[in-house]
Amino acid sequence: MSEDKNIDLGAHGILAVEEDFGIEIRKNGTWLHQGRPIRRMALVKLFATVLRIDENGVYWLQTPVECGRIAVEDKPFVAVEMQVKPSGNGQNLLFRTNLDEWVTVDAAHPLLFDDTPYVMVRDGLAARLNRATYYALMDVAEPAAEDPRIYGVRSGGMFFPVARLPDKDREEQEE
Repeated sequence: MSEDKNIDLGAHGILAVEEDFGIEIRKNGTWLHQGRPIRRMALVKLFATVLRIDENGVYWLQTPVECGRIAVEDKPFVAVEMQVKPSGNGQNLLFRTNLDEWVTVDAAHPLLFDDTPYVMVRDGLAARLNRATYYALMDVAEPAAEDPRIYGVRSGGMFFPVARLPDKDREEQEE
């Protein structure tokens, strides 16, 4: 455990204690404390309400009187279910996280693609799509009107690209 120090949380002029809480979130969404799974889902959900990420990508549990670093293997949440709901602007894609939080894909909660697809949940915190959810997402993908080589999904009145087909000219050059 690293050395504790006081930090100013600023918002309320409160000086908090910064420490390493010994909490880790695994890639599969399992929360651990000192290497052992936290089995009480209500406690995990409570911790998630005070979860923050700073500008350096460091994750914190932050309350008015304590601020503790936690380790996150990939992203803090996992999207475990997707639903498609009709809306006035076409359709909305809703994702349920492993902590039963629902997120609608829109401008404030975009789909992001790195090596793995993610959906932004809140305040810089993202959920990695599990395999089944990714397949459900790809099942509703369609070609973009302006470029049929780009596939994407529509939600919240927006188009979110998810894949690009190779250019035919490029394929012929490679053969």
